[in-house]
Amino acid sequence: MELRHLRYFKVVAEEGHITRAAERLSIQQPPLSLQIKALETELKVKLFHRRSRGVELTDAGAAFYADVCGLLAGLEEAVSKTKRVARGEQGNIAIGFTSSVIFHAATKKAIRSYRTAFPEIALSLEEDGSTELINNIAHNKLDAAFVRSNTSYVEGVRIHQMLEEPMHLAVPADHPLSIGSSKPIELAALSDQPLILYRRSSGPGLYDRIIAAYASAGLTPQIVQEAPRVGSALNLVAAGLGVSFVPQSLGAAHSEGVVYRPVECDPPLLAPIMLACRKSESSEAVKSFIRTARTAMGSRS
Repeated sequence: MELRHLRYFKVVAEEGHITRAAERLSIQQPPLSLQIKALETELKVKLFHRRSRGVELTDAGAAFYADVCGLLAGLEEAVSKTKRVARGEQGNIAIGFTSSVIFHAATKKAIRSYRTAFPEIALSLEEDGSTELINNIAHNKLDAAFVRSNTSYVEGVRIHQMLEEPMHLAVPADHPLSIGSSKPIELAALSDQPLILYRRSSGPGLYDRIIAAYASAGLTPQIVQEAPRVGSALNLVAAGLGVSFVPQSLGAAHSEGVVYRPVECDPPLLAPIMLACRKSESSEAVKSFIRTARTAMGSRS
């Protein structure tokens, strides 16, 4: 039994007439009659009653027709879905992000733009540190990730530079440095301040930039605590354990008990946002995400 036999049967059942069915199928009437008879012979079932003015489904033929319609409709949907997936219009992709990146308006804009443009793509999101996210891309556990650092080369992974934002000093709300929050504070004024950082293993990019800024100013950071994530560091700041540096975009999300001060140093202390992905990407859905994110975030790299 071939697929065309099922299609022929369906059209004959719908037309109730061999000649009209043949015209609809753009084939000759005799070959169509032979195909229907061959189908009945293979099934060992009579599908049609032959009448003087056409054909009529038997009870068995009517049951077969219902199942054939469902089968052909499912096949058409499978073909259509396959084509949509090939065009990157349907499927599943997994996107990662660090705990600080997701608060930036441009990151949210990129995700929102993609969901609007490709509503049939199932988008799953995963939070982790930059190192873990990049390694997951290399091992095909993630398709792309918004990260803060690319401190080591990972084979098969490409990094797009998306944007940079200033880092601000987070201080307890009752700290003397909280006064005059709109005025930049010089890095030199922090030489004796207890510093809270997030662990380098979780965020090596931001960690290294902060340490480098202290070194450029001839200072030695007084690190009193290392937190697993930026959010944890801010909670420790709010508890009065010290000060910390965070990307500017986190200020609106973590404000209780914390005041943010712009920092003045040379060179400026900046927090990058990068998009990590596979160098050889075959999925059209992932390619579309990368293009959408770079456009939304103004990346040219």
